[in-house]
Amino acid sequence: MPGSVADSDSGDLPVPADPISRILQIRHTVSQPVFAAFLAGGIAGAVSRTVVSPLERLKILFQIQSTGREEYKLSVGKGLMKMWREEGWRGLMRGNGTNCVRIVPYSAVQFGSYNFYKKFAESTPGGDLHPLKRLICGGMAGITSVTFTYPLDIVRTRLSIQSASLVALGGTARKQLPGMWQTMVIMYKTEGGILALYRGIIPTVAGVAPYVGLNFMTYESVRKYFTPEGERNPSAVRKLAAGAISGAVAQTCTYPFDVLRRRFQINTMSGIGYQYKSIWDAITIIVSQEGFRGLYKGIVPNLLKVAPSMASSWLSFEMTRDFFLSLKD
Repeated sequence: MPGSVADSDSGDLPVPADPISRILQIRHTVSQPVFAAFLAGGIAGAVSRTVVSPLERLKILFQIQSTGREEYKLSVGKGLMKMWREEGWRGLMRGNGTNCVRIVPYSAVQFGSYNFYKKFAESTPGGDLHPLKRLICGGMAGITSVTFTYPLDIVRTRLSIQSASLVALGGTARKQLPGMWQTMVIMYKTEGGILALYRGIIPTVAGVAPYVGLNFMTYESVRKYFTPEGERNPSAVRKLAAGAISGAVAQTCTYPFDVLRRRFQINTMSGIGYQYKSIWDAITIIVSQEGFRGLYKGIVPNLLKVAPSMASSWLSFEMTRDFFLSLKD
């Protein structure tokens, strides 16, 4: 009968999803604490890195110079002017595209995994954590994020230095430079396969774990101190200050690991001036040839960038996360 056929056909047809239900489902997913932290972390990373991109590149150029290299033995201001004169505004931002491609997933995984690990460390859901537990959860988040995104970090380092006027590189800055993916392919084919993309990860993890742990621990402690009694949140200015303080403390304590990471990332580049065999070998050579200060090369532009970087990162993270959490209402 026609009626039965119609009934049979309509039963086989997929029922279109209600648009309002789908929107509500998306809002519910996005408003989950871990997922909201993941998304907000990615946005915060892109904002903070773009703000301080020139200082980030200058720091790397300072770090990779071994003894006898004078090209970037300059003050911060003169170093920035040198980049501007020789490469223009593109030089100030060189490597930032790759950096953002790296930092968005890196920061997203870091903030998301911290909130994930924190759930297991809380005595009660949403309860306050002891500073030591914050340190441990932050360290685990740092290891997780760096493992996922390290190949992009090593490529970003190569892109940051390959156009600089380092005499030993033989005028590379005047030639057509490879981009991010081309650099990754070249490293993979000519420097040892997948291991080449993870060169320097041991000193990186050794530095990132305590850095991220200290960053989260210090920020949440200072943020709590800055929160007026009877209120849940400090003002935006106080959040900025807490972010700047946490970044400065964490960077100063772990900076030598960052120098080692950069040195190992370019350890196989021809003409760069050093070939370290191990972490201890690198430390011994750096201290003997460059003094203890060699482990802190580039820390001045690094500290100058830490304040606006971490301040903008934490503020944009909290604002974006709170927006996503509000979607649940």
